[in-house]
Amino acid sequence: MTPHAHPFPHHTLDTAPEAAHRPIKATTQHFGYLPSPVARMATSPQTLDGFLKLSALFETTTLPQLARETVILTMATRNGCHVCVAVHTRILTNLEADALLIEALRTQKPLSAPELEAVRLFTLEVLATAGEVSPEALQAFFDHGYTHQNALEVVLGIGTYTLSTLANRLTGAPVDDQLKAFA
Repeated sequence: MTPHAHPFPHHTLDTAPEAAHRPIKATTQHFGYLPSPVARMATSPQTLDGFLKLSALFETTTLPQLARETVILTMATRNGCHVCVAVHTRILTNLEADALLIEALRTQKPLSAPELEAVRLFTLEVLATAGEVSPEALQAFFDHGYTHQNALEVVLGIGTYTLSTLANRLTGAPVDDQLKAFA
């Protein structure tokens, strides 16, 4: 997507609506810079605040961190969000996740770890059926040690990263220089 395709402003603290100042400051403090998705999403302070709150909630779920990252990268690759792919590739790299796992997630291939493949398949099934997952698909998820709570937490992750990926694509948010190595 070219920067001219969608003329969303790349806000700073000086140009953002007042209601976006708190999340911009918090995000800048957390990352050490203002990420382009946040700068663009600040056009709608409610959307920015909603995403940041949902993301923080998703991080507190009982799903293990690699399972959460599996949901996120499944959404990012499915929805073609190059920014999310770069961000979450960096996160997985910092977690010292297996390079083959990262590559499989980035290319939408089956995962060698059965418990993570169960999360990936369940995420895709929830999306494909608009949540009307078959008893067999739900049981396949449970068979890998996941719970009813985890199933709903996957839905939270899907909602959170649907918001993020669609907003990033709509606004044409570019991959920041700090993430180019992970793009």
